[in-house]
Amino acid sequence: MPTSPIAEAAPLSLCAREPHVPADRLVAEMVPPPRFDSVRFDTYVPDPDQPSQIEAVKVLSDFAQGLGGAHATGSGRRRWFARTPKNTAPTGPRGVYLDGGYGVGKTHLLASLWHATPAEPSLKAFGTFVELTNLVGALGFQQTVQTLSGHRLLCIDEFELDDPGDTVLVSTLLRRLVEAGVALAATSNTLPGKLGEGRFAAADFLREIQGLSAHFRPLRIDGEDYRHRGLPEAPPPYSDEQVTKAAYATRGASLDDFPSLLEHLAKVHPSRYGALTDELRAVCLTDVTPVPDQSTALRLVVLADRLYDREVPVLASGLPFDQLFSDDMLNGGYRKKYFRAISRLTALARDAKALVAQ
Repeated sequence: MPTSPIAEAAPLSLCAREPHVPADRLVAEMVPPPRFDSVRFDTYVPDPDQPSQIEAVKVLSDFAQGLGGAHATGSGRRRWFARTPKNTAPTGPRGVYLDGGYGVGKTHLLASLWHATPAEPSLKAFGTFVELTNLVGALGFQQTVQTLSGHRLLCIDEFELDDPGDTVLVSTLLRRLVEAGVALAATSNTLPGKLGEGRFAAADFLREIQGLSAHFRPLRIDGEDYRHRGLPEAPPPYSDEQVTKAAYATRGASLDDFPSLLEHLAKVHPSRYGALTDELRAVCLTDVTPVPDQSTALRLVVLADRLYDREVPVLASGLPFDQLFSDDMLNGGYRKKYFRAISRLTALARDAKALVAQ
């Protein structure tokens, strides 16, 4: 990362940004995030002690190649695949559901499926559940159906099962897309109170998507969080002086105190958090303190996801990231989201060590 002893300008501030994202950008950005630009099935490193990971690569690779033929119905905006009769209904599973805990590489595999599917990028879509609901909000339901119905594949990462209204909305959308012949692939978060043994529950997912379960093949992926597999512990927080110095010495870095950032996130819709991080090379935070309430915590989870997707290092002073969330939060219905955020912020904190090692 290019740095200089004395920055040409003061650091950026996330708190000074209030991005507005037009609908056409939401559509254009439905591709794997920058962190997953170059991932492929052959760059996924299965845990040798977890045969389900090896099996997942084979099944998904075969699934991708199976999407290289005719569009299942030939319907939708782009009817270029005339070998299949117009009204032919899809047969057999038209989707896969990746069932596993956080950190086992589900997003890596989902992005690899997107890359491996033999179709133009404009005929494939990839986004989180939140990004998909934001697209419906921006375009309207019918226009979203028309926009996506000619696609070969729709990948949905982190399907949210904790909001019944949004779950019904997206389930209805997926049903329409399946009828148009679009193949589906998904990962999900778990329902509140369904925390089980630390993995996402396929039964919960298949029940909540209301009528679509026959179109999904559950694919279990066992394993522990790869971000902690054989890696050193996260570095302890730095001093305010170290963080500030690093922010001024790093081109493209932002510098904010953590409580002010949390307040600012309440003023920006989560659909814009990706744009909030545009062109950032590092995030520097002072005075990290426990997150005060669940609404604030869930917004921070979204920001952590966007930073992780974009591989933006996070350098911080104050408390370590594993102390962000209260015991009540870590034992509650959104437990998996908070542990994912801790895991991802920890990985980004490791990446930030080089900022103070110069």
